[in-house]
Amino acid sequence: MNITQEKIDDKNALLKIKVEPTDYNERYNDALKRARKQVQMPGFRPGKIPMGVIKSKYGKSLLAEEMNQVLNQSIQSYIAEQNLKILGSPMPKEDHLDNGDWDNPGDFEFIYELGLAPKLEVTITKKDKYTYYTIQIDKKLVDEEVDRIARRYGKVEDADKATDKELIVGDFVELDENNEVVPAGIMHQSTVSLEFIDQDQAKKFHGAEKDAEIIVQPSHLAKNEDDHARMLGLTPDSLATTGDNFKFIVREIKRMEPAELNEEFFNKTFGEDSEVKTEKDFREKVSADLAKHFATDSDKLFKRDISNAMIDKYNPDLPDEFLKRWIRLSNEKPLTAEEVDNDYAEYRKSLQWQLIFNELVSKEAIKVEQEDVVAKTKELLIGNYAQYGMPAPEDKELEESAKRVLGNQDEARKIYDMLYDEKLITYVKETATIKDKEVSFDKFVELAEQG
Repeated sequence: MNITQEKIDDKNALLKIKVEPTDYNERYNDALKRARKQVQMPGFRPGKIPMGVIKSKYGKSLLAEEMNQVLNQSIQSYIAEQNLKILGSPMPKEDHLDNGDWDNPGDFEFIYELGLAPKLEVTITKKDKYTYYTIQIDKKLVDEEVDRIARRYGKVEDADKATDKELIVGDFVELDENNEVVPAGIMHQSTVSLEFIDQDQAKKFHGAEKDAEIIVQPSHLAKNEDDHARMLGLTPDSLATTGDNFKFIVREIKRMEPAELNEEFFNKTFGEDSEVKTEKDFREKVSADLAKHFATDSDKLFKRDISNAMIDKYNPDLPDEFLKRWIRLSNEKPLTAEEVDNDYAEYRKSLQWQLIFNELVSKEAIKVEQEDVVAKTKELLIGNYAQYGMPAPEDKELEESAKRVLGNQDEARKIYDMLYDEKLITYVKETATIKDKEVSFDKFVELAEQG
């Protein structure tokens, strides 16, 4: 087999492959023999069908299958030997018909397209400047969290009128475009929690009393498609053929009365051995827990800002047309060129960042060892035990649990990704110039939504 590379430009190349019978004959003949043993055909005993009949009926498909495997193995070996950095995978050239006779196999010629990864030299120095945003834990945030926890441990009471945080029990009744009840339409009892829906939607319920009727769009009250379907007693698949004009008849109004912030509440919430004994202790713990929770959000925003800045700085040049064709060919579901174009900008940005990040990893600037992964898994398991107020097991048992978790490829990938993110953030903080900036919760949300 002879493979030659023809470079079109810095982003694209062609592989020209000449295949001779000696490259595929042995595999092809073995495939014919296997087929002869397995195929059953009227008039012939098993395994005794003439080889000419097998070739006539199955020869082309078997040859194509074996040829495909020969090509794939040879191309991958060539790419590894030549140390080619490619994107996607090699694709048969669209306008090239393989040069060969499939009825009388002999020499064949194939041409494959390659998308070449750009050459990058990524460095982070003190000249690189980033801002690390943290959320200011102010009195308003603490008050809201204290109220949320107190109500979670409070008691439910009937209310005469809805204000802004009640749970409304009622019936959804389907209406037509004239707000008339649809005969044999959907009628389903469900609940609406005013605290967790969009405030503009919640205002429709303000002041409502028992038996009040309110025109609503259930899709605007639901958190997601599954929630929308449950609200109406449907399956998500049936939503596409369901209207979104309903009236909601109020049947009950339930109000959660917050628990009193006393020693009994603190013991119930944090355990009798907790150091939280007074409201001051409670508020301090809430503040510390919020800071810990928001630290994760700060890291996410910081990582996003790093990736955006480095993409702008290095702007890796990609073989865009090749990648668009590759996405269409490799996708499990058929995609139109328009569908690929619509999503390509986001895909391109993600791939650019991956190339930059891989360059940092290849330099061992960011490195994750197996012991790091096991330690992180144990840390997560200890956190899970603590969440349910349980002591962590002995280290040997914890180690075995960690190994079981890492035996699941999906879970292991999540933990590796988590560690790589942590290592990236630590590396950038140590290497670049970082400005720490505290902002309000609302400002932080605004920054996060900028994308």
